[in-house]
Amino acid sequence: MYLLVLRVAYFLVCVSFVLTIVATGELTWIGTVDPPEPIKSNRFVSFFVLLAITQAVIYVDWILKKKRIQIISAVFFGLFSGYLLSNFVIKALEPILKDPDNVIYESIATSLITLVVTYFCISLLIQTQDDFRFIIPYVEFSRELKSGRPLIVDSSALIDGRIADVVDTNLFDAQMVVPQFILNEVQDIADSNDKMRRTRGRRGLEVLNKLQNNPQVDIRMHETTELDKSGLSVDQRLIEVAKELGGKIVTNDYNLNKVASVQNIKAINLNDVSNSLKPRYLPGEHLKVKIMKEGESTGQGVGFLDDGTMVVCENGAQLMGEVLDVVVTSVLQSSAGRMIFVRQYQNESDQKT
Repeated sequence: MYLLVLRVAYFLVCVSFVLTIVATGELTWIGTVDPPEPIKSNRFVSFFVLLAITQAVIYVDWILKKKRIQIISAVFFGLFSGYLLSNFVIKALEPILKDPDNVIYESIATSLITLVVTYFCISLLIQTQDDFRFIIPYVEFSRELKSGRPLIVDSSALIDGRIADVVDTNLFDAQMVVPQFILNEVQDIADSNDKMRRTRGRRGLEVLNKLQNNPQVDIRMHETTELDKSGLSVDQRLIEVAKELGGKIVTNDYNLNKVASVQNIKAINLNDVSNSLKPRYLPGEHLKVKIMKEGESTGQGVGFLDDGTMVVCENGAQLMGEVLDVVVTSVLQSSAGRMIFVRQYQNESDQKT
């Protein structure tokens, strides 16, 4: 709405300005009484040509819907610094460029120096905008950060591997931060003598490398030298980083999730995310499940759905290896996962219920 008002006001001002030029010919505020001859002899055509020129900026503004403040800042400060720097260069070379017998040579050399220096300054700022922070009062010229609070990634989330798949869905639209001690922990696991731990650690490094190579992910390493010397546990250091950066912790560790919540730090448990996306089953719904093993209680049989959800079947232990048609009796949901309790489907009795 405000942008529309701005464009309408700009259009009306331009119409008034162009009419003043082509109709009245009064430009006394800039020291001219009559317009140039081409405008004076073709007032009608000149009006629309000049108006079209003034409105071209609105057309360009309408086409370029997504504008990056970093690019605009780079061009602006490049022009400003290029102009100043070129003036210094011209002043320094003035004894060489000054030629009373050849004014054209001096003008050409001055123009070339201004163009080259200005282009160099703009190009330098555009190419290095992500590598440094350039702060001027009320203007911060730095790397573009995604919206939202940063996500502090735990080693359990990297080792689990699902975080890379979740990121590919564009569910997380925030910068991801991996503290240095988390990287060290994953590297230690990858160097473990235990084959299983070594495999899990290497998977964590592969997931981190995948995230770093994903152009849609803004991920960075965070130095934590002081915290590493503090003697705190890894979980406590992770919470301290979250407090420092004002971010959220991404983890699979149930205990870390609880400790973080006690200290008023928000945590995203990937198990909770996964469970919330699984199909919800209500009591009375029918399922087909293959009994894979015996349950903890006497007579219980345990099977699994395609998404890994555990299904506990009453009196299913004696039907090991069979695919049963079952009815859901209840669902137990926790951060550790989801369990569905069922009983074997009996046509007549279930229809009565």
